[in-house]
Amino acid sequence: MGLAPNTRNALVPLPALFLGGCGLLRAPVLDPHGPIARSERDLMVMATALMLTVVIPVFVLTAAFAWRYRASNTRAAYCPEWSHSALIETIVWTVPALIVCCIATLVWVYSHRLDPYRPIGTAASALEVDVISEDWKWLFVYPAQNIAAVNELVFPDDRLLRLKLTSDSAMSAFYVPGLGGQIFAMAGMTTRLNLRADGPGAFTGRNMQYTGDGFPDQSFATRAVTPSEFAAWVAAAKQSPDALDPANFAALERPSRDMQPHHYSSVTPNLFASVIAKYAPPMAQDTMQSAAADRQSGAR
Repeated sequence: MGLAPNTRNALVPLPALFLGGCGLLRAPVLDPHGPIARSERDLMVMATALMLTVVIPVFVLTAAFAWRYRASNTRAAYCPEWSHSALIETIVWTVPALIVCCIATLVWVYSHRLDPYRPIGTAASALEVDVISEDWKWLFVYPAQNIAAVNELVFPDDRLLRLKLTSDSAMSAFYVPGLGGQIFAMAGMTTRLNLRADGPGAFTGRNMQYTGDGFPDQSFATRAVTPSEFAAWVAAAKQSPDALDPANFAALERPSRDMQPHHYSSVTPNLFASVIAKYAPPMAQDTMQSAAADRQSGAR
């Protein structure tokens, strides 16, 4: 007898679901391209394996008990007065306790190993990038190169990438799954993140914190390139007709959706500090302005 039409229609999408599941094997978190992402993948695999030591036996024993003590099996012992087993209670309490201890150890070790503020390799050769979250876009400022880019983060694959983040609007969560590490960007505050790539590659980064209507579009292209390609990219950005002056930055602050990558050939000095100062208490603003003045006088 064939299946009813409604049943056949319900089963049609199943092959697509199984085929689509193959894409999980190519998920960025399972296909790391940097030491941080690789450590996060390993931690996830170890934690999952530890939890499966309980999950798998539960499923196996559930099926075994259902088969063993089915109504038609007259050989199974029937013990209605049974109420206590020291062996079962020992297993039930000891195994979860050991798993909790193992997971706690992993969390302790990897919390220090994956500290976002911890440098990866030699900090002296690191590329410094200031990251500012706007509605709904990301602004990347390269202080040493005096350029900026919107929704495009490019860095050499042979250098540590040191990010300094803040927000010029709502709190956002910066995340590049292929490279690892998620960190919040908050108005009036500075957070830091260190990343490194294994080699050249293209990745997608995005905001993981809901920030309103344009949240789905707040993503950015990330590229790890060779040193020569990075130098060429910087040179091309220097040719942009636009400078990130106060007028252009004011335009950039206005909410916009799905903004394509755009470059600025120069940047207003101390832009990142000025964004921080907008949301800082008055006393903190005076302190930051004094520090900026000291830096400028020292540079002269």
